[in-house]
Amino acid sequence: MITAEGLVKRYGAKTAVNNISFTVQPGLVTGFLGPNGAGKSTTMRMIVGLDRPSAGRVNVNGRPYSAHSAPLREVGALLDAKAVHTGRSAYNHLLAMAATHGIGPSRVREVIELTGLQSVAGKRVGGFSLGMGQRLGIAAALLGDPATLILDEPINGLDPEGVLWVRQLVRTLAAEGRTVLLSSHLMSEMALTADHLIVLGRGEIIADAPVADIVSGATRASVRVKTPHASELAQLLATPDVAVLRSELGILEITGLAAPQIGELAARHGLVLHELTPQNASLEEAYMALTQDAVEYRTEALR
Repeated sequence: MITAEGLVKRYGAKTAVNNISFTVQPGLVTGFLGPNGAGKSTTMRMIVGLDRPSAGRVNVNGRPYSAHSAPLREVGALLDAKAVHTGRSAYNHLLAMAATHGIGPSRVREVIELTGLQSVAGKRVGGFSLGMGQRLGIAAALLGDPATLILDEPINGLDPEGVLWVRQLVRTLAAEGRTVLLSSHLMSEMALTADHLIVLGRGEIIADAPVADIVSGATRASVRVKTPHASELAQLLATPDVAVLRSELGILEITGLAAPQIGELAARHGLVLHELTPQNASLEEAYMALTQDAVEYRTEALR
């Protein structure tokens, strides 16, 4: 479990993290989201003792990271896959890490096999692709068989097979009762992987809830209707609580009314419907709605 209380981090006059409190529960994959500059990386660095909080505290499994006598056995972290000695082989890199905690070579071989690095284990890390570097970082995080995992952008550079593997891995680890904190910019992947989300914006928490609650709370579901009687149906639906948008000829996008109600209304008035499809809001839409006022670096649309 990870518990943060009143966590603050300042760099001179800039406040990167502003008085945040949260709990990452075991048994769940918790997604950690936010725009660039929101404070995610700073927060993760404070969790593992790489940055000292300006105020507040954060504990992992009941105590600060620095207070654990064998931190690799408590917390596995992937924060920067490039932070390795490029002249060492993957096997020797992991073996050196393992030696600091009395972890034997058998566990090194086990995580190499788990992460699919067998064919390159004897090669120097400096020649690794981005995806292989990510796999090595995950192997290092798993080395001590920890109860808590913190993974920052673990699928960066991975091919589709690797992305699927990471998704299955973190869900398996959570199902075993471990605590998993996962950061990613890919909302489609987070929607498939995470159970719970913590969303940061400008150093503050703007959402901390299950994925389904965040999606339903930040967006309005709609219904797509295709009918040769679009004008008549739109007139029947014209009430203050219902919004009707004509997206193209014969197609309406309706919010504020459920599909069964729309179908029943059309039937009562003898209107033929060719399509009546509920449109579920996506996590990406919910995320954009939540963070629209918290984006520090905004690009202009192409014209």
